[in-house]
Amino acid sequence: MAKKLTIKDLSWIKRGKQRKNIITKINGPETPTEIAKKSGYSLNNTSRVLNELKKHDLAKCLNPREKTGRLYVLTPKGKLIRDKLTKSK
Repeated sequence: MAKKLTIKDLSWIKRGKQRKNIITKINGPETPTEIAKKSGYSLNNTSRVLNELKKHDLAKCLNPREKTGRLYVLTPKGKLIRDKLTKSK
């Protein structure tokens, strides 16, 4: 069951330029490299932001045991935030 979207979650994303940009670039199962290319940030920054998104239950890794080729998707809560951000543009 997905946790409810809060103003605190939305505010946390909006406060971080990299978080805001990266969450809007995730559209399906994608590797950090693919997300980094779409967002324009380095792989290190993208990986750091993905870990932050995971900790806030906004993204999840589909294959965490893999060393390379990890795939990330947004959780239902992450998708709600992405949709709110993309509609406000």
